Amino acid sequence: MTDQHSDTLSSEEAIDRIWDLADKIDICMLTTWDGKQQRSRPMASRVRREESAIYFLTDIEGHKLTEIEKFPHVSLAWADNGGHKYVVIAGEAEVSNDRAKIEELWTNFDKAWWDDAKDPQIRLLKVTPEDGEVWDSPNMVVTGAKMLAAAATGSRPKLGETGKARL
Repeated sequence: MTDQHSDTLSSEEAIDRIWDLADKIDICMLTTWDGKQQRSRPMASRVRREESAIYFLTDIEGHKLTEIEKFPHVSLAWADNGGHKYVVIAGEAEVSNDRAKIEELWTNFDKAWWDDAKDPQIRLLKVTPEDGEVWDSPNMVVTGAKMLAAAATGSRPKLGETGKARL
């Protein structure tokens, strides 16, 4: 979807939509940089707008922690393909061993990787957002109808809303 076919959200609307959709979609692609190429992997996010933070529980093993230590600027991307809603946030990442926060963020979902929140292999990954972008389109039926109407009338369809904002 290009900007010319979208309604542009105000900065405040974009900020609200970015935080809301990131929270609702949950799983995002965390992209890091290793100095030569980007690396992306799916991660379960814990969005905390009131803290201006997005948290992840991660294992001490793996390349992402080394990459973040060297290159802390990361990108997060959420996609609700069925709803045609997409969010990207760029920010600074930091890794810690904050056991209290790990315990606070722990869910039953995490038992797929660790026995409990006390596992010494768990690390906390915190991303502090700097900016974000949202693309929020109507569902496929509405989009298709708008495209057909535009083709029949020779007009350009409005296929949703988009917005950018400093977070």
